Amino acid sequence: MKEYLPDMYQKSIYTIDYSKLLSKGIKCILYDLDNTIVASKSSQPTEKAKDLFTGLKQKGFKIIIFTNSPKFRLKTFTEYFGVDGVSSAGKPFTRKLKKLLFKYNYKPSEVAIIGDQLMTDVKVGKKVGITTILINPISDDEIIFTKFNRFFENKKFKELENNNLLYKDSYYE
Repeated sequence: MKEYLPDMYQKSIYTIDYSKLLSKGIKCILYDLDNTIVASKSSQPTEKAKDLFTGLKQKGFKIIIFTNSPKFRLKTFTEYFGVDGVSSAGKPFTRKLKKLLFKYNYKPSEVAIIGDQLMTDVKVGKKVGITTILINPISDDEIIFTKFNRFFENKKFKELENNNLLYKDSYYE
């Protein structure tokens, strides 16, 4: 059950206290793409996200989009935001995340992952030992695979609630 319990839970990528992450030694932030940065069916990057990433880079963070989406979808966003990206990440499997840590020479204690799903984003981060931050999904309009995942995710949420560990919309840092 602890493999689904995020280290932090926030409303969105815009409500996270990034200074707190910096003070904890986080140097690299991995962002899920769909329903974390943009709605899952959106093909348009936003100026608001670009401003956020620009500010975070100025603070010294390395920003990487770490997504299960294919390369053709990711490319538009990495180019617009001026960040690196990993497509077809295979979350919750750890192979590409471990490869990323090695490539960029980061220790797990220096990396955080931010995403909207317990079953993929939080679970992969927990398996590798990086800081995990769950946010609410941007939209309910999702692809069929994600809808399938949400069914199981809702069961995990209930289990975590029943054990007084995590409650929907009860945010914490």
